[in-house]
Amino acid sequence: MTELHESAGTGPGDAHFTVFPDRADAAAVARSFARPGSRTLAHASGRPWLVGHWHDDEVVTAGAGGACVAVVGCCPIDADELRRRTARLRDLAEFDALARSLPGSFHLVGALDGQLRVQGTASGLRLVFHAEIDGVRVAATRADTLAAALGLDPDVEELAVRLLWPAPYPLFETSMWRSVTAVAPQDAVVVAADGRTVRHTRWWTPPEPVQPLAEAAPLIRTALEQAVGARTRQGGVVSCDLSGGLDSTSVCFLADRSPARVVASTWPGRDPADTDLAWAERAIGHLPDVEHVVWDADASPLVYEDLLGIDDLLDEPTIGVMDRSRVLHHLPGLAARGSRLHLTGIGGDHVAWCSEAYYHRLLRTRPLLAVRQLRGFRALWQWPLGGTVRALADSRRYGKWLADGARDLRRPMPPSVATGLGWGMAPRLFGWVTREGERMARRALLRAAATASPLHPDRGLHTDLEQIRSCTRVIRQWDRMAAHAGLPMASPFLDDRVIEAFLAVRPSERVTPWRYKPVLSAAMRGIVPEDCLRRANKASASMDAANGLREHRGDLLALWEGSRLEALGLVDGAELRRLARRPASPGLSDAILYSTIAAEVWLRGLDRSRARVSHT
Repeated sequence: MTELHESAGTGPGDAHFTVFPDRADAAAVARSFARPGSRTLAHASGRPWLVGHWHDDEVVTAGAGGACVAVVGCCPIDADELRRRTARLRDLAEFDALARSLPGSFHLVGALDGQLRVQGTASGLRLVFHAEIDGVRVAATRADTLAAALGLDPDVEELAVRLLWPAPYPLFETSMWRSVTAVAPQDAVVVAADGRTVRHTRWWTPPEPVQPLAEAAPLIRTALEQAVGARTRQGGVVSCDLSGGLDSTSVCFLADRSPARVVASTWPGRDPADTDLAWAERAIGHLPDVEHVVWDADASPLVYEDLLGIDDLLDEPTIGVMDRSRVLHHLPGLAARGSRLHLTGIGGDHVAWCSEAYYHRLLRTRPLLAVRQLRGFRALWQWPLGGTVRALADSRRYGKWLADGARDLRRPMPPSVATGLGWGMAPRLFGWVTREGERMARRALLRAAATASPLHPDRGLHTDLEQIRSCTRVIRQWDRMAAHAGLPMASPFLDDRVIEAFLAVRPSERVTPWRYKPVLSAAMRGIVPEDCLRRANKASASMDAANGLREHRGDLLALWEGSRLEALGLVDGAELRRLARRPASPGLSDAILYSTIAAEVWLRGLDRSRARVSHT
């Protein structure tokens, strides 16, 4: 079962693969997916099971009692323990408990009695897609792999949806190709023994947020220790972001307790008011064994840099292209210092803090507490009293909120209090999107509104889950870019077990106007020194974004020359070129161009990849 293709040797951090049923017709399809450098895991029959790219350190397999299991990604389980767990599996439904018990971030693939089961992570960092190819249902970790096999062009309506700012759940979780089906992060896909019949089955449900902070803090600490430990237990050298913020500082101190040698990386901001370096140096004072690298702020790339040169193979548009150069810039220098893996604090903002929208329900269940806290939020965020009252009185169901958003696409952005206490940020389209693009996006919104349920009935937990999954859509692509740049990245806060531990905390103790990230501070007490836990803010890169918009307007202008979106009738290229010549135009500093740039850059990347294939 574990025989590898002779051309093994893929670098770590970019594991991706397709999964095939144990059938002769599936074996014929699998042969068409084999590429130079690809690897194969075989069924017990010898037929292909997984075909793709992964490093030896990223896969653990086991077979016992007629069941076969592959864990692909980062998971500290060894082959003997996985074999023991596999031997107890009698039904595909029992894979749920296995998936929910393992730390790390990984795809889980199972085969039992001729059936297949494939799942990613509840965070959405590792996704699953499937399509029918020559009568066989094939699952894959990347949508573009299946689309290429079918010779598909992207669906124009899906592109119109991605021009929304933002595209709300569930619209941002679909595949860009009509015949390629996306599997929701909380679901697994099951392929029947006939190799064709397919169903989705739910394996993950978020915990109810009812745990007192005092009980939750040690569980969160353990989850974070395991998440960082899964990446550092092999020793060697690892690097860590150290911005001085609570998230990266926590990861850095946890990594310092591991067998690995740590290199801490601090990138000061250009803004003179930025205090990141001072906080990072305070932390380093407690980490004598950690090498500290401080980069030159003025040498770091700005937002929007090198948009025309992006050649990463992405399976969907991502606003991550705006910061791609910034994310990758320091990785070669860290690799030169021996780092085998770069740990980030990304995700801490999404799990250690949470949406104020929980107070919509808390006002109805614990009114005295909610009113006291809401007064603090009004002062903190400068919410007007009238707007706060209207937001709290809004009892629209999620489908109605989506439908109303479809009617309001050209209206001004809603006030921040409506976003903060509601179902999230309402989608908008801007002047450069054509009427045809608007019609397609509205149609998709209304179609979703007719059937969509929120990720949780509580709008606070719904918003938290949506923000986590929006974040991982970006990080998923950054991780692939980093692996190609030569130094894989990992974000322990986005591991499923870590997310669960944070989400279980009572909202009134997790988000409060009186303390900054109280849950993380409580969990890290005793690991991170008290004077490093006192930081009550984080730096903003707004100056880098504004400077980038101004300095790279030439690239933005070039991006809209021969625009692919314009050729599809989705945008007014002349309006976008006008804006590129006037980067100080009102509103552009609010990132409203991001979704349009992401779609254009992605289409250009598809053109480049097709050109490469046609010349090989």
